Amino acid sequence: MRTKGELMQLGLALNQAETKLPDDAAEYVVAPSAPAGQLLKWIGNKQRFAQGIIAHFPRRYRTYFEPFMGSGAVLGTLSPERAVGGDAFLPLIDLWKEVRDRPEQVKQWYRDRHALIAAVGKSVAYKQVLDSYNRYANPADLLFLSRTCYGGVIRFRAADGFMSTPCGPHTAMPPDKFAARVDDWSKRIARTELYARSFEETIAGAGPGDIVYCDPPYVHSQTILYGAQRFSLEALFRSIEAAKKRGAFVALSIDGSKKSGNQLCDIPIPSGLFAREEMVSVGRSMLRRFQMVGESLENELVRDRLLLTH
Repeated sequence: MRTKGELMQLGLALNQAETKLPDDAAEYVVAPSAPAGQLLKWIGNKQRFAQGIIAHFPRRYRTYFEPFMGSGAVLGTLSPERAVGGDAFLPLIDLWKEVRDRPEQVKQWYRDRHALIAAVGKSVAYKQVLDSYNRYANPADLLFLSRTCYGGVIRFRAADGFMSTPCGPHTAMPPDKFAARVDDWSKRIARTELYARSFEETIAGAGPGDIVYCDPPYVHSQTILYGAQRFSLEALFRSIEAAKKRGAFVALSIDGSKKSGNQLCDIPIPSGLFAREEMVSVGRSMLRRFQMVGESLENELVRDRLLLTH
């Protein structure tokens, strides 16, 4: 397993030979500063591995695109001069827009809901906010739920679309500490355009010299998880191929291995679409931790594939 420093050096070496980019191409710092902590608790969050992923990006680019916004871990770490973030989940994009434009409002949302914990207890407070969200999906409730649900597992019942994740056992972050994170993240995404739309629409905007990083729902995960019900890996591959032909660089995080690396996930990757593949260790499966409460996770170590078009 390569260290973070080795990954960054490898990324530099692999990207020495660069194609000619437009005059407005920017250059980013090879070792970007990571946020102090994640803003949203989100299953599959890449924050601990974002710098290693970024090490494989070209050093110069025009615009950074992230079509599966989620927790925004790679975007927040890179903090680019020009970026486009998209997601089909409207309350999530509405939340990120508030973080970018009205951070004080976001802090107040969290303070108001966190105060319920002292008033009625965490379990009752969580249920009240969950019921509120299921009556009307909104970014304020989603924020609190993502911070207090079990492991950041945002999942919805197929029958009625209601969020069904139980309350987590952890202590909710104090509002003052969370407020500092809001300020940090607001600055990091200040230059990001945000859209509630399909990944196809977001990727379609990428052209010569742009970077696209895709972190979609994983094929070998439960379809009840947020975003997985209608996701088509084949459609994503078509969008990546088109972006590559337009001159964009594309990186894709997808299922790699599970069961401590003994079982390689079978993914129908089109021949010739990607130039290289890296395996990134992401620790123990949070989804399996959710499914196997009280059981040992020693055999549930996971590695992701990082597929790169150049």
